Amino acid sequence: MTEQTTEPLRESAGTPAPHTPAVTPADAADAARLVSFGLQPRLQPARDAEYGELLRRYREDPPFARLADAVATGLGLIVLEVSDRAGMAVTADEDSVFAVRMGDYARRAATDSADRFLHGLAHLALAAMAFPRPEDLADDGYIGRVTVNGVDAFVRHACRKLEERAEEQGDNTDPVSDAPGLEAAWRVWARRSSTGATKDARRLAGSTTGIVGKAAAFLTESGFLQRTGDEAGGTYRTTARYQLQVRDLAGGAAMSELLGLGIVPVSDGTATLLPPDEGDDLDLVADAGLPFS
Repeated sequence: MTEQTTEPLRESAGTPAPHTPAVTPADAADAARLVSFGLQPRLQPARDAEYGELLRRYREDPPFARLADAVATGLGLIVLEVSDRAGMAVTADEDSVFAVRMGDYARRAATDSADRFLHGLAHLALAAMAFPRPEDLADDGYIGRVTVNGVDAFVRHACRKLEERAEEQGDNTDPVSDAPGLEAAWRVWARRSSTGATKDARRLAGSTTGIVGKAAAFLTESGFLQRTGDEAGGTYRTTARYQLQVRDLAGGAAMSELLGLGIVPVSDGTATLLPPDEGDDLDLVADAGLPFS
């Protein structure tokens, strides 16, 4: 009698693999369309039915999501998040044709090399004031609020801190070799006029508040900030896309050093500028305190 085996029958070598739907030109077009929406940072998914539908398909259709990710990768883009709050949030890697390099932005904003350096510092300070605590970056519901005058006052207070540190180290003329660029930046920012003056009382573009205002306007045009008023030189609130971008920036040495100066108290989630010490002759800009939610 033939002995029966309890082992399961093996599939023959000729058994066809499970059918995988082929990618159609229409699928590729939809994936590219979704990426194109992601490249329009000011476009809100809630206000565009096609964008919202493609986001839903991305979440519910894994093959389509992989296709959209592949399209983004081919364009030199990194997908940070795909959600109703942020849309398809993408950032460009350094080799992408969509990359906006700080050096390029600064060269458009100013011709002087010192001014270009200050524009970079303004962006760093805006990010630090918008999200002063790690938990602010981790909380998707957190909205930071900044003002132009407040950011300028924040940097000027940082300048005083850095100057004091340089004096303690006996290093008033040259920055220490292993210090981030902030050690040298305070000298340039502190010497620059806060507002300057024109005959019609407009702030000068080369003043420090003019530089911060330029940076805030650029971030607004890029969908990272939303202007909410004209008080204190201009008031702004952050967007989900800016939060995602700053998460990538937060690990940088310059950002860590700026926050490490202790100018932004982070005890209870209400970030404001620390008042000057008694006898300190630093004049903070009126309404420099920054409300955060």
